[in-house]
Amino acid sequence: MIKYQVYNQAGSPVGEYELNDKVFGLSVNESLLHQAVVTQMANMRKVIAHTKTRDEVSGSGKKPWKQKGTGRARIGSVRSPLWRSGGIVFGPSKDRNFKMELNKKSEHMGTKNMRNLWTLNLNYTNRQINTKKNLLN
Repeated sequence: MIKYQVYNQAGSPVGEYELNDKVFGLSVNESLLHQAVVTQMANMRKVIAHTKTRDEVSGSGKKPWKQKGTGRARIGSVRSPLWRSGGIVFGPSKDRNFKMELNKKSEHMGTKNMRNLWTLNLNYTNRQINTKKNLLN
């Protein structure tokens, strides 16, 4: 059993709390822990950058001038990326997907590894724990 001292808000020790070795005494698998953390961070990520392409930019679908006889270059749309206020060609899109998945057992073991790493850090650094509620949450 792993023993931790429980402190009150004044900082004086109130008692000891024992943690089960079957739950908190396991070794930490660093690669699995890394996969779990990367997956959680990727799933929290949101797509922020977005530019409008030629089909999203406002403007008419009408041909600006006829194809031949004006002496000007042929053009089909005012939304062309070559024109001012036209669409952006290879800009960032809102359709990107950063979602990642982890197998159920791997995800479960990853959270166990996180909890065990947390208890090991508490054990090594001798942090003060205010109440039993903070320890169990």
